[in-house]
Amino acid sequence: MTTPKGLKLVERDATGVDTAFRADVLDGLAEAQKAVPARWFYDDAGSQLFEDITQLPEYYPARAETEILRGGAKEFADLIGPGRAVVEFGSGSSVKTPLLLSAIAPSAYVPLDISGDFLRAAAADLAAKFPGLPVWPVEADFMRRVELPAEVDGLPKLGFFPGSTIGNMVARTATDLLRSMRETLGVGALLLIGMDLIKDEDVLVAAYDDAAGTTAKFNLNLLHRINRELQADIPVAVFKHEARWNDTYARIEMHLVAQEDVSFSVSGQRFGLTAGESIHTENSHKFTRRTSNTLLAAGGWEPRARWTDSEQRFSLLLAEARAPRSAP
Repeated sequence: MTTPKGLKLVERDATGVDTAFRADVLDGLAEAQKAVPARWFYDDAGSQLFEDITQLPEYYPARAETEILRGGAKEFADLIGPGRAVVEFGSGSSVKTPLLLSAIAPSAYVPLDISGDFLRAAAADLAAKFPGLPVWPVEADFMRRVELPAEVDGLPKLGFFPGSTIGNMVARTATDLLRSMRETLGVGALLLIGMDLIKDEDVLVAAYDDAAGTTAKFNLNLLHRINRELQADIPVAVFKHEARWNDTYARIEMHLVAQEDVSFSVSGQRFGLTAGESIHTENSHKFTRRTSNTLLAAGGWEPRARWTDSEQRFSLLLAEARAPRSAP
């Protein structure tokens, strides 16, 4: 069994603070509609809370995607083939990954995640389940091109991006990410990507505002993280989680809404919100067949195959990295 020691590509200052995290928070809180990118949910506590969310009765995406992965094993094996290095972007606990790895007989597994301790623990668990498979975890911000371990140089690649995480990004950012994935993996690589589908508004809102309040804790944990890591004094109890359907952009939005006027400091800078104002923390865009194909094409990927669950709630798409073209 390969011991997954891994690489560390996150930039930190002399105090240990992730410099990109601080920059994103300070820039986002300075905007008229205050916002913090959703990728910063995932410290160790946030990563565990998200795993709890995937087990909730309201949260259909995890069950639907797992159904597809279980049912499509033979097709995945036929279309993807054996011997590829599987590179998982934002791997988290890698719960769905064994279903894919069992189907396609890969040559290596490279999980990428920004939450280092959580990443390494999950990689060790997976390495134990697949004792013959080399596992090379990389602690990195996968929103830009990532240098993969030298051990997988020359191997054909399969990117794996489940969970409809691509839906967290506006179209511009999602396109940039798909392009950086192509740069990371190389022309001719394949990408297996999850995209959630448009459906009844009540079903969508419930998936992001569960009765047990787990998603609310997940959202509010972002403020706790800012307080802990960025020398902040945000009064977390003043904020309330809210999920909204925005039909114009076909997305669920998550906000942290101030229940009263509030002022606080982050890394020495002062910010304030009036009652009713919010910090926008997440988008979760929903797709149709056409919009998902268009997004992939904009990022340099050619759609090859598509699967949905039995209730048509969720889709998995297989795409191939195209060589750049100067004209249609």
